[in-house]
Amino acid sequence: MTELSRRTFLYGTGAAVGASALSAGTSVAAPAIPETSGHNVHRDVVRDARMEWRRLPANWGDSPFLANGFLGVQVYAGRTANELKLMLSHSEVQDQRDHWEAAVGLSRLPIGYLTLQFAGAITAVDWTLDLWNAELTGSVTTTQGSATFTMLVHNSRSTFLASVRGDVTWGFQPLESSTTRQIRRPADYTANPAPTLGTANGVSYAAQPLLAGGGYTTAWQTRNGRFAAHVAYTHPANTHTSDAIREVRQALAIPFEVLTLQHRRWWNAYFAKSLVSVPDKLVQRFYWLQLYKMAAATRADAPVISEWGPWFPEQGNSWTAVWWNLNVQISYPLVNGSNHHELDAVTTTLKRFEHNLELNVNPAYRDGNSYAICHPGDRTLRSGPRYCGVPGVAPNDHTGNLLWACHNVWLGYRHTMDKKILKDVLFPILTKAVNYYARFLVEGTDGKLHLPETRSPEYANATDTTYDLSLIRWGVRTLLSIEENARWRDIANRLVPYHLGPDGALIGKDVALNDSHRHFSHMLWFYPLRELTYDMPEHRALIDRTFDHWVSRQQAWAGYSYGAASAMASAIGRPEEALSFLRHFLDRKPVGTNAVLTENTFYREGGNLAIESPLMSAQAVLEMMVQSHNNVVRVFPSVSSTWADASISSLRTQGAFLVDASRSAGRTDWVKIHSEAGSPLLLEHGITGDIDVRDTWGRRLDHKIRGSAVEIPLRRGQSAIISRRGTRPDVSARDVKANGSSSRWGLP
Repeated sequence: MTELSRRTFLYGTGAAVGASALSAGTSVAAPAIPETSGHNVHRDVVRDARMEWRRLPANWGDSPFLANGFLGVQVYAGRTANELKLMLSHSEVQDQRDHWEAAVGLSRLPIGYLTLQFAGAITAVDWTLDLWNAELTGSVTTTQGSATFTMLVHNSRSTFLASVRGDVTWGFQPLESSTTRQIRRPADYTANPAPTLGTANGVSYAAQPLLAGGGYTTAWQTRNGRFAAHVAYTHPANTHTSDAIREVRQALAIPFEVLTLQHRRWWNAYFAKSLVSVPDKLVQRFYWLQLYKMAAATRADAPVISEWGPWFPEQGNSWTAVWWNLNVQISYPLVNGSNHHELDAVTTTLKRFEHNLELNVNPAYRDGNSYAICHPGDRTLRSGPRYCGVPGVAPNDHTGNLLWACHNVWLGYRHTMDKKILKDVLFPILTKAVNYYARFLVEGTDGKLHLPETRSPEYANATDTTYDLSLIRWGVRTLLSIEENARWRDIANRLVPYHLGPDGALIGKDVALNDSHRHFSHMLWFYPLRELTYDMPEHRALIDRTFDHWVSRQQAWAGYSYGAASAMASAIGRPEEALSFLRHFLDRKPVGTNAVLTENTFYREGGNLAIESPLMSAQAVLEMMVQSHNNVVRVFPSVSSTWADASISSLRTQGAFLVDASRSAGRTDWVKIHSEAGSPLLLEHGITGDIDVRDTWGRRLDHKIRGSAVEIPLRRGQSAIISRRGTRPDVSARDVKANGSSSRWGLP
C-alpha cells in the first residue's frame, strides 16, 4: 500500500524487534531455529496437529486455509465437477469512501478466486495441511487421471505459490468490487468499476480500480508446472498493476525449492518458540491450529485482525471491517502467553494510526486531549462519519472500546517489560482515553463520581454501567502506576463502586442481568482486567455469585462465551468446569442460535465468519497451563484431573518470565523459570513436599518459602529449576501420551 508508509512501529523482544516492513508485506524475521532435540519435539507436536482431507471441502467452513497476515487463500470445490476454487483475499484490500460508515465505505472488498481445472471430474482427494511448514500438499484423483501439488502463501513475499504435477489449467475469476454488507447500506451506494483484464510480459492480470482512487490488481502466471499469483493494493497511487506483475515475475525467477526453504524457516522457528502438550489430543491439536491461524491472520507489521482475518467468506460476509467492541480485544491475548509478541498488531496499530483516534470522538469533544475507538472501523482506526458514544446522550455506546484495547497493549508490556511500549504507546494513548471518560463523570450527593447513561455492550443502557466503571478504574490505576496525577488519584478514590444484587454485579444501577447474555461486559473487573481476583478471599463470594449467575443462562451465548467461561473457571480454580466449557465448544455442539465451530476450526455465527471465538478458546487453554496476575506466576493452576500428564515450554508470563514445566501421574514434577527482565518472582509451583531451587548448572539458588509459593530473586537472563527435594529432573519438553482417541480436524 502507498497511502501510508510501510515503516512500522515494532516493539518487544526476540522476533518482535524490527524497524521496517519491506515491500509486498514482508513480515518480521523469526529467530534462528534451535538445533536441539527439543526442536524435534516441537516439530512432532505441530505436525501431529495437521489437518487432513479425504473428502472434497465445499466452502470456507471446511476448507484448508493459507495466509501470512496479508494474502489469504482457501481451497474448496469449484463451480464444476472438474474444478477447484482457490478463494483469494487480502487484509489490506478495502474501499476508501469514508463519507459512509466504515463497514460500507471503508469495507473490506472481495477480490476473486483462482480456478484449478482438471481434465476429468474429481472423484477423490487426499490433502494435508502441514502446520509446521504452512503448506498444503496432496493429490486429486479424477476420471481422467490424477495430479499432485504443493501450495503455500510465501511468508515474506505475500505471493501464492504452487507446484503441480498433472494435466491442469489455471484461471482467475474476479468478484464484484463492492461491499457485501447490507446493514445500513446507503441507497446511493454503487460498486467500484469493473476490472480490466490483460497480459504483460507473459503475466495475466485483473486490474480493479477504486472510485476513491488507486485500486488492486491480481496477477498470475504458469511456468513449467509452477504457478504464482500476487495481489497488490495501492491508494491513492495507481501502481498496483505494475507491482503485482513484478512480484509474480520475481517469484517465478527463483527456484521453488529456495522459496519454500525461506518460507519454512520462518514457520519452523515460529512454532519452536513455545510448546503446550496435553493428553487430550483434540484440545492439543486445536490449540496448535489456533497458533497457526493467528500467525496466518496477523503480524505486528500487518493489519489488525478483522472478522474475516485474511480470508473472504463466500457465503456469509456482513462483518466487513474491524470490530473493536470485543472481537479484537479477545483475539490478541493469545500472542502473549504463547510467546509470540511478533504478532501483536494491536500495539503497532494504535501507535501507527494514533492520529486517527481523535476522529472517533464526537466533534463537540475534540479538544486535542481525548481519544476513542468507534466500531466498526478500518485497519487505520477510521470509522467514517460515525463517532464514539457520548455518556448521557444517545447513542452512547462504544465508549469503552479504546480503554479495553489499551489493556491489550498493557498485557503486551507486562509480558515483555519493554518500556518503549509503556512510554511511546500505552501512556500517551491511555491518558487521552481516560480523559475522554473523565469529562463526563459527575459528583453525586454521596460524594462519589458517577457516570451518566452508557450502554453495556449488547445488553442494556444504564447509569454507572459496570462495564464502563471497570475500564475507567483500570485505566486510572494503570496511569497512576506510571505517574502520579491529582485528577487520576481523585477518580481512583471517588469512583462509585459497582452496583450489586443478590446474583452479584449488576449491569449498572438498577439494571440486573435477567436474560442470557453472550457478552461478559459486566464481568470485566474479574476477567480479563483482574481488578478483583479469587486470590483475594474477600471477593470470592461476589465472583462466585456473578459467574454462576452468568453461566446459568447460556441460551444466547456465542462461541467466545464458552472460551471466556472456561478462562474464568480457571481463574476461580474450577478445572473441571473450565474443561467442560472448552470441550462444549470444541466438540462442535450447538452454540446459541445458528452458530458452530466448523470442521476446519473456523467459527460460523448466523452464517458469518467470525475469527475471535476459536482464538479466545485457545487462550482458555493457556489459562489452564499458566497464570500470572497480581505479580504471582502460577504453574498448572487449572488442570483437569483427567489430564494426569502435561508439558509446557517457554510460555510467557507477566514480568517477562519464560516457563517450562512437566506434570506426570497427576502431580507437577518440576518447573523451570527464565527471567528476561529481572522482575521480582513469586512462584506458585504446585510441587508437593520439599523443593530444591537450583540454577541450570545445578548450583543452589537463594529463595524464600512464602506459603505455597517460593520467592526467587532472579537476575535478568538467569534461570531457576524448581523440583522435588533430591531430584535432578530432565527439563526437556515432551509430547505427553494421549488419554483417548480423537479424529483430526478437517475432513479426515
